[in-house]
Amino acid sequence: MFPYVLFDLDGTLTDPKPGITQCVQYALRCMGIEEPDLDKLEPFIGPPLTDSFREFYGMDQEQAAEAVAKYRERFSEKGLYENEIYPGMKQMLEKLKTAGCHLAVASSKPEHFVKKILVYFDIDGYFEVIVGSELDGTRCQKEEVVAEALRRFFPDGNIPCDDIVMVGDRKFDIIGGREMGLHQIGVAYGYAPEGELEAAEAEYIVNDLDELERVLIRQGKQNAGMK
Repeated sequence: MFPYVLFDLDGTLTDPKPGITQCVQYALRCMGIEEPDLDKLEPFIGPPLTDSFREFYGMDQEQAAEAVAKYRERFSEKGLYENEIYPGMKQMLEKLKTAGCHLAVASSKPEHFVKKILVYFDIDGYFEVIVGSELDGTRCQKEEVVAEALRRFFPDGNIPCDDIVMVGDRKFDIIGGREMGLHQIGVAYGYAPEGELEAAEAEYIVNDLDELERVLIRQGKQNAGMK
């Protein structure tokens, strides 16, 4: 069993596609760009918003910052709740806590919104540590978020890396966890493009919550090679 489990939020604990894609669509429209196909906006699920607006729509830093502000304008009122917890997730979190695991959320989404979403789905009580980015755009890279989660878990700096796993659906989660010396589990039910988790060399890749639970609890880290 992994005594410490860090979860990504979007695409890992919850399915945020309707809220994120519609808020991106709104932000783009405010910037004079029409994108009617919400499926094309799925790549925005996971990485920092500023990076995505720059990468996918060629915005400079100032334009990207304006787009992020427009995104949050809608997200704070509507998009936050256009979201669904994955079926069976709450039950799995309950099993993990009962088994003695220490749980955390490590998300690139602003911490203010992360906490609101966890409260909305009534799962905030499962997590001892909840970390996100700052609203001013700092601490938005996954390795920075993971580092802060570890700092809050282990303020004395004695981090038992072999007992900790990062769980996420995108390469950013896998790379961020590995850079901090942690085990990593990629969840293929999220929003990674085909082959992304494999290319990121995730230590484990699971297809659904049953497989994830087997890696985290039932089989343990020695026997669950599910690449």
